[in-house]
Amino acid sequence: MKKLILFLLEAESPGTARNILKLKNMLSDLNTQDICDIFNELRVDKIIKIFRILPKAVAADVFAHIDSEHQQILVQALSDDEIGELMSRLFVDDAVDFIEEMPANVVKRVLMNVSQEKRTEINRILQYPEDSAGSIMTTEYVDLSEDINVRKAFYIIRSTGVTKETIYNCYVIREDRLLVGVVSAKALMLANSNDRIGDIMDASPVFAHTTDDREAVADKFRKYGLLAMPVVDTEQRLVGIITVDDIIEVIVEESTEDMEKMGALTPSDDPYLKTGIIRLAKNRIVWLMILMLSATISAGIIATYEESLAILPILVAFIPMLMDSAGNAGCQSSTLIIRGMAVGEIRLRDFFRVLWREIRVGTLCGLALSLVNLVRIYLMYGQNIMLALTVTLSLFCTILMAKTLGGLLPILAKRVKLDPALMAAPLITTMCDAACLMIYFSMAKMILGL
Repeated sequence: MKKLILFLLEAESPGTARNILKLKNMLSDLNTQDICDIFNELRVDKIIKIFRILPKAVAADVFAHIDSEHQQILVQALSDDEIGELMSRLFVDDAVDFIEEMPANVVKRVLMNVSQEKRTEINRILQYPEDSAGSIMTTEYVDLSEDINVRKAFYIIRSTGVTKETIYNCYVIREDRLLVGVVSAKALMLANSNDRIGDIMDASPVFAHTTDDREAVADKFRKYGLLAMPVVDTEQRLVGIITVDDIIEVIVEESTEDMEKMGALTPSDDPYLKTGIIRLAKNRIVWLMILMLSATISAGIIATYEESLAILPILVAFIPMLMDSAGNAGCQSSTLIIRGMAVGEIRLRDFFRVLWREIRVGTLCGLALSLVNLVRIYLMYGQNIMLALTVTLSLFCTILMAKTLGGLLPILAKRVKLDPALMAAPLITTMCDAACLMIYFSMAKMILGL
């Protein structure tokens, strides 16, 4: 890659035409993603130069995979004819993704140079809800009739396949576009040329509706190991397909969003290094403010037992350990449950199973930590058995409480239509801190008589 960049920098020296030809040959040997990586390391004028010498089909593929900032730079540098040529070679789903990221003035210019047929397809997909299956599908697929034979099917694939996003699966439809089956490339290649498509197709294809949530679609891809999935309307008519590369993007976006929520951040689609300082601060301030104000609950509990702390100040020394243990225990459980819900292992109906498991796990963890803590406090604080017993019992109850809360709150959040990721580390820690202090001071009052 570095060799290619250095060569490009010399392209303006004498012998430019020869250098450009050599550069074009070098680029033709590279993977599309490698060319995209090169774009990230070059100045704007060099990016435009590289893009213009790429073969048309390769240029369209590269354009679909570079970031929106570089896409906008290229569109602004291209002529209307070049934009029309580029858009004609882009798959519909890639064109939609591009248009959704562009400002209005760029979109207007692009659509002016797109064929009426493609503009209609783009506008149709743009009408679907943002998180729906319809919004990420493409309309470029191979469809076959169930009554033709394999020889005829191969003829259709060879005639039309070059403009389709995938030919690994072909979709069998009737005259009213009703989806009746799917036939794979493997099934076609292994069949006899005179075999009827309706006899070799899978008559029970896995499909999605245009209004299905894209996370649910991603779960189907994972469950059935699909490369592509047909998308149908309310009348079971085939309107498009979703390919695995688009689903991978969905999984990455949803995982990123969950991680941001679990870290008490407002989700953002912008890359970290390309996001302004003010925007980054805004994404964090709200949750930091909420968590800071919620900490006043813990402060209020401590203030309530101020007299008890004055009588036995040593109690203060154990507060950080108890609160940290509660937060850590709760975070462990919530992380596992949120992950389990994300991949479909845990569902709302598993509420009581999760409750019973976390009670048992909390009991075992609480016993282990409590026994070690009992010995530590007894030896370090003058063999004060009542103090050791107070802290130990508090720790056991705290761990049990935190494990239970951490396991159940994400499920309860899902029940009330909230994102389970909200019940992650920061929020769980805050709740467990308050509950921990209540348990601790209650134990101290009961055992030590404060």
